[in-house]
Amino acid sequence: MKSRLPTTFSAAVLAGLLSSPCISFAADDGGLATLRGAPIQESAPDTSDALKKAIESDPMERDFTLQPPLVSHAIDNYPVTKEFNKCLDCHSWENYRKEKATKISLTHFQDADGKELANVSARRYFCVQCHVPQVDAKPLIANTYQRPSVR
Repeated sequence: MKSRLPTTFSAAVLAGLLSSPCISFAADDGGLATLRGAPIQESAPDTSDALKKAIESDPMERDFTLQPPLVSHAIDNYPVTKEFNKCLDCHSWENYRKEKATKISLTHFQDADGKELANVSARRYFCVQCHVPQVDAKPLIANTYQRPSVR
């Protein structure tokens, strides 16, 4: 004879969860809240076009160790599909000198096991999954983050 305890126990737990009050992620004032209910301080909305236009300039400093470099130009018309990657027109090892662009890191030519490949690894081919255009925008949510000091 099979025991019905696991089924009965699971049903009781599920019934208890369904009958408990829902967890709310809104603060008392209607704004956002953390999982523990503390309100999240929001910055004033940025009404400028800073979020829409990339800064065409020298690359900005990185904020943390191993941060992927930010893109220092607009990429609106830079298609990256499985058949074509516009970024490689300038940043490939063959073209970077002629285009005066940053060369793709050697790490982009390694598979997950560290084996060197002849071409850019499929896991590093879609540039914008890590590299984003740099913009001069106010933080969307207030924070106290400070760049680490270089020693």
